[in-house]
Formats: sequence, C-alpha cells, structure tokens
Amino acid sequence: MASREAHDPGHDVGRLINTISHQLKRQMRTHGEEDNLTNMQKLVLHYIMFESLRRSVYQKDLEKEFQIRRSTATGILQLLEKNGFVHREQMKEDARLKKIVPTEKAIGLREQILKNIRYMERLLREGIPEKDMEACIRVLEKMSENLLGNEKKKGDNDS
Repeated sequence: MASREAHDPGHDVGRLINTISHQLKRQMRTHGEEDNLTNMQKLVLHYIMFESLRRSVYQKDLEKEFQIRRSTATGILQLLEKNGFVHREQMKEDARLKKIVPTEKAIGLREQILKNIRYMERLLREGIPEKDMEACIRVLEKMSENLLGNEKKKGDNDS
C-alpha cells in the first residue's frame, strides 16, 4: 500500500473512524423489539444485559463505560425504562443508589443480540491477521485515552 500523506484530508484518522462508525451502525441488525431504540440505546442495553450477569450495574458504570455525561445516561435510561427494557431498584444500603436491572423483555433478546455481536465481530475482523488486529486495538485504545485526557484538561480549564 502506498504511504499516505498526513495532511491529506481524505485520510484523516478521525474521518476514517467516523466513517467506520457510520458503516457499523448501518449494518447492525435490529430485532423487532429493539427497532424503536437508537444505536446508543441498544449499546447501553446490551452492556446492562451482559454486565448484570456478573455484577450490579449502576448509572455511573454507564457514564464511565460509554464516556457520556450524567444527563445523557439519565435520558437513555429513562427511555429504556419507558420501553420496558430495564427497571431501577433502590438499594437498601444507600437510597440514592439505584441498580439497573434488565426486564424479562430485554432478557428475551439476549441470544439474538449475542448472535448479532458475533456476526459483526467476524465481519469487522475478516481478512485481518490477529497480530494486526491486536495492534489496531492498542492504537484505538490509546486514541481513546488521548481524547479522554484532552476532555479532562478542558474540564479543568473550564473550572
């Protein structure tokens, strides 16, 4: 492959990531009950469903996992609750803390969601050697850290 010029706007890293993100969203299969949810709501629901198998999940976990603000997480949870996918249980030891629990409606979708995740992973990884995939994941994680660090710096400067 020919080397790409760093200043070529057609090959900006951010633009490429954004393009892949849009392609991924278009390819995500929906499953009847999930059709009225946004992709972000689906991602959050999937996280809640699978993470709650291992431990209790709280709104703060969603904020951290998806790098979203409290108001965004609240809005997503309210819609998931309204659509009957989750409910919140008040904790006895701290009334302010509410555990997020998937409903039977959500649990009924678990197997189909797992199949979709496996399909998308196979599609994304097709033709890419494992060594390259590992490098790609490390680079993407570092980019995410860079962006998060910049957000924190901006937040500190705003105070």
